[in-house]
Amino acid sequence: MSATTHGARSVLVFDVNETLSDFTALSARFEEIGAPGTLMPTWFAGVLRDGFALTAAGAYADFASLALDGLRTLLPTVPGWSGDLDKSARHILDGLAELDVHPDVPDGVRRLSDAGFRLVTMTNGNAALTRRLLERAGVADRFEALLDVGGSRCWKPAPAAYRYAVERAAVRPEQALMVAVHPWDIDGAQRAGLGGAWLRRDGAADYPLSMSRPTYGVRDLVELAEVLTV
Repeated sequence: MSATTHGARSVLVFDVNETLSDFTALSARFEEIGAPGTLMPTWFAGVLRDGFALTAAGAYADFASLALDGLRTLLPTVPGWSGDLDKSARHILDGLAELDVHPDVPDGVRRLSDAGFRLVTMTNGNAALTRRLLERAGVADRFEALLDVGGSRCWKPAPAAYRYAVERAAVRPEQALMVAVHPWDIDGAQRAGLGGAWLRRDGAADYPLSMSRPTYGVRDLVELAEVLTV
């Protein structure tokens, strides 16, 4: 089945952080500055929390600013930690530019592109880092637009962030499908009129009952390509 006939959804909008990029390597960055690697998910969750909070308050700050603020707040709370705060925070953030994609991404992206789907990204992070990530994976040429919330001036899951993405793709919301590992991203997209494809990599927990059910629930991008091209 072609992209133009699968539920009229011809555009796939990809989240980037943790959906395409593998954040696992950042844990080693924490360890290299003397902090536990297990602190990485706590830090990332805090960055998202602060981005969401600013959006809810009608304000905006970019990912890099909130990521740095989060590290400056979090690292001094580590028992016994006495490193150089600014240098240590920069070491961790520099790792964002060196992340790799998940193993399923190159093959999945190529299959979806070859099937005729238009591919764009929409990240709460940075579009320039998205380009570097996808170039290293050899699939940057498969995407027609790399977008971030600097354009919408609000973070996902605010409706305006998804509207910005579909407007840039020149389609209606119902013609687009959001692809993400985060249930809150899928829920936000669907409330904005898009479809949602939830990736449950590595045996993720069940989808939250309090959120709108995803249009598709698949293991990874390879399985999504199989489902969408049946």
